Amino acid sequence: MFFITTAIDYTNGAPHIGHAYEKVLTDVIARYRRLCGDEVFYLTGVDQHGQKVQQTAEKEGVHPATFAKKKTKLFLNLWKKLGLRYDGWAETTDDRHKACVQAILTDLQERGELYKKAYKGFYSVRQEQFLTDRDRNESGEFGPEWGEVVEIEEENWYFKLSAHAAWLKDYVASNPDFVIPGFRRNELVGALANSAELDLCISRPKERLRWGIEFPFDPDFVTYVWFDALINYISFAGYLAKDDAGLPDFDGTWKTGRPVHVIGKDILVPAHGIYWPSMLHAIGFTDEQLPQILVHGWWNIKGEKMSKSLGNVVDPDELADKFGVDALRYYLVRDITTGKDADFDLDRLVMLYNQELANELGNLCNRALNMNARYCGGAVKTGGETNADDIELRKSLTTVTADYRAAMDSYDIAEGLKAINRHVTACNAYAERNKPWELAKDPANQPRLESVLAHLVESLAHCALLLSPVLPEPAERIAAQLRVDNLMDLQLDDLKWGIIPDGHQTGKPKPVFPKIVIEESE
Repeated sequence: MFFITTAIDYTNGAPHIGHAYEKVLTDVIARYRRLCGDEVFYLTGVDQHGQKVQQTAEKEGVHPATFAKKKTKLFLNLWKKLGLRYDGWAETTDDRHKACVQAILTDLQERGELYKKAYKGFYSVRQEQFLTDRDRNESGEFGPEWGEVVEIEEENWYFKLSAHAAWLKDYVASNPDFVIPGFRRNELVGALANSAELDLCISRPKERLRWGIEFPFDPDFVTYVWFDALINYISFAGYLAKDDAGLPDFDGTWKTGRPVHVIGKDILVPAHGIYWPSMLHAIGFTDEQLPQILVHGWWNIKGEKMSKSLGNVVDPDELADKFGVDALRYYLVRDITTGKDADFDLDRLVMLYNQELANELGNLCNRALNMNARYCGGAVKTGGETNADDIELRKSLTTVTADYRAAMDSYDIAEGLKAINRHVTACNAYAERNKPWELAKDPANQPRLESVLAHLVESLAHCALLLSPVLPEPAERIAAQLRVDNLMDLQLDDLKWGIIPDGHQTGKPKPVFPKIVIEESE
């Protein structure tokens, strides 16, 4: 089982382009692993608890559950529009999740991993966490990133995070692939070296916050939103679930390989890089059972982080309506290197779609099928003459497929797409050199003409399958025009020259990638 999850989205806000990128990236990875023949479980969802949700709901005069449900619908509708194919949906208000969180809390308390104490300190309402002096800036103040900061004195439950600090440092040092890409791991290493090894406050008193999962052994407290939310990765995998819970059968042992958590760089430290592995270690997971963490960067605007205060937030729902889902999915994984930041640029979205899809791949599809219908009656003839140019085209496909697999295995989707584009470009150049339209003028050239067209049709079929994790619906449309009913059922290991049999009848081409035309305003 290839178990892949995204960070679940906090329902206090609306989905933005960062959410869309993370989900599309994960969807592409999951589809690619299925293409590799893996059994895949893709989990995503929403984090519905927390103080911010409660406060916003109170301002709107509704119950937090009603507010969270309304916000959850926004995410569900967008993920449907973007064509996400996830296998599990996590909502932290789900009774199955609550039962798992409470069972873990009980177990940790019984084994001495939790304790209760009074504490006086500063609290960030925005981040829903207590702050220490290390969170102050050079001026000794809590910066604007923390939002409203208030001083609080109260009693709470704590998780002995410090008891796992030495183990965690050793684990991160001994497992360079725990966090990928490597430069993101370096950020965690630095954070661990400078950490004060404090314990983690994992409760909030009900007198201050009621919207959360109640402590099973102390009902005056609810669970801190981060401690609650992180557990979704195993609760919705079926950990500690009853037989009739309707979840996968999971006992803490991943059947094949390690799970992969796809998260943004802002929640690596401390949540996913420090809290989560320490929690798993305390629960009893072995080093071999811990996940990998794939950290992606941010989409910025002219080098600045998108934010409501700056008025530069990009709405993925509007983009999908204006430019189409295919253009948006393609751009989100084509113009960014996984792990790094990138500037969101609408001009590049249009340019990359029009150039690489409409002009290059779309042109290859149109000309290959059109000429095969016109000059060969739609029948692919694979027994024609071959020459050195044909052999080079086949070599190109072999090389490109290997490059594609290497890139996708490394979660570098942009490089995988560039590999496909290299072969599409090679095909169009091959057509220009061999000029089927000229060969068709002389019946004596028919064997050569058939060979050229067969090579173009075969290449098109391969490219469609390689593209399918990123653009599943266009890939299926190409397969339908090729009339290869089982093309999308093939796996990568099936991609060998000759998947289009001799005599196969292709269909008529229809535009798969209609060009985006931007009307200039007067």
